[in-house]
Amino acid sequence: MPYVDNSGVKIHFHVEGDGPPLVMQHGLTNSLQTWYAYGFVEELKKDYRLILVDARGHGRSDKPHDPKDYDLKLRVSDILAVMDDLGVDKAHYMGYSMGGRIGFGLVLHALDRFHSLILGGMGADTANTDTPPQDRIDLLRQGMAAYVANAETNEGPMEAGRKERLLQNDPEALIAATLAPRGTDGVEELLPGLDLPCLLYCGDADGFYPGSKVAAQAIPGAVFVSVAGLNHGQASRAGELVLPHVTEFLKGAEMKVGAGR
Repeated sequence: MPYVDNSGVKIHFHVEGDGPPLVMQHGLTNSLQTWYAYGFVEELKKDYRLILVDARGHGRSDKPHDPKDYDLKLRVSDILAVMDDLGVDKAHYMGYSMGGRIGFGLVLHALDRFHSLILGGMGADTANTDTPPQDRIDLLRQGMAAYVANAETNEGPMEAGRKERLLQNDPEALIAATLAPRGTDGVEELLPGLDLPCLLYCGDADGFYPGSKVAAQAIPGAVFVSVAGLNHGQASRAGELVLPHVTEFLKGAEMKVGAGR
């Protein structure tokens, strides 16, 4: 299993497929396995070299319990450490939820390393309006079984694979990640000056929807995809609805790379 050591924190990653590199970063409580579970890897590896990263605190990466270890600059540096380990100078990027927030962190700290950005379920500097952080923390303090039980009470029974992935989480690491500052102060001011292809998508029943739409409107030429009737979690699992927009967008972005933009 490939790992990279980023200043003492081991970051786990997978590589799938061949072609232009595409970094993929999951959301809070998930892991890189999420991209496999909902069809993203199967479809995108046909044309791209997928670099799937377990964010710190998740999956098989190290799981610090101190909020300071989840500073947004550190999360961005994890992405860059994986790219550097693979010898990838520049890539496309796709992130959902927490992965979307890390994507906005790339705008602040590492924009020159990316050809394009796909940011799902997230606004530029938006507080969590879907599940208030304190509510999430209170649930996590009861353990992952309680967290899953609450999700099933609200959403109905979940498929076995998703349930298993959630139960494998370290609740203390997730609490630390939740307590860390957003770190996206100032990113909104940069959006009107972005000069790279951007796709933002969000379920229209997601609390992040207004912020996501506003961010897309601020970025010149950005594509915004509204996923009808879906909330935050549902949109993260809707590969069949999201992938056609992603593949079309990436083809256009690659044409611009080929044209030397």
